[in-house]
Amino acid sequence: MTSSACAPPRADLVLPCLDEAEALPWVLARVPAGWRAIVVDNGSTDGSAEIARDLGATVVHESRRGFGSACHAGLLAARADLVCFCDCDASMDPGLLAPMAARVAAGEADLLLGRRRPQVFGAWPAHARAGNLILARMLRRRTGLRLHDLGPMRVARREALLGLELTDRRSGYPLEMVVRASDAGWRVAETDIPYLPRSGKSKVTGTWRGTWQAVRDMRRVLAEPPGARSAAAGEVSV
Repeated sequence: MTSSACAPPRADLVLPCLDEAEALPWVLARVPAGWRAIVVDNGSTDGSAEIARDLGATVVHESRRGFGSACHAGLLAARADLVCFCDCDASMDPGLLAPMAARVAAGEADLLLGRRRPQVFGAWPAHARAGNLILARMLRRRTGLRLHDLGPMRVARREALLGLELTDRRSGYPLEMVVRASDAGWRVAETDIPYLPRSGKSKVTGTWRGTWQAVRDMRRVLAEPPGARSAAAGEVSV
């Protein structure tokens, strides 16, 4: 775990994980000092859970497959006032969450997102970037938020997140968080973060097919009218 001359506010860090044995040592070594890393194993077969536990992380097992299932299981396991989310594939440095958490703790934003800035060619495949651009434009029409990225690195307060009553359990979870936060009047902002080539192949946007499946999941989220809380939507998305 890294140390810092200026200690960031304490937070729990949720790391959804599916076969990330190669990336875990790099990721967990960069978790800010004093933070609890919650690795949510979503059915790994490569020993990810054991590696994470040996490296000092709290390991939660979520049997229901889906990015949203893993993220929400981590949120439910969190206990700190601030909860952060980050992919577990070494494409983003968890250490960058420390200043983001400080901004949320200071009241600058209620939900702060990391806007991915690719550092090398190919770090963000064209099909994934295209899907993200389409969704950002759709989000702007739906909420008025002028965001450029719907990336997974983000920070908010735990109790407030639970109050959003998120129901999606697949690829729509990150977008649903933003949509419902906007509907609730939250201050949603973004900040630039370096984006690196991920370790291994993406389970969501590694192919055109996976990307457009994610887009379909997210289109369903955007079709939800403001203020809706449909249990059926969660059942469809699991």
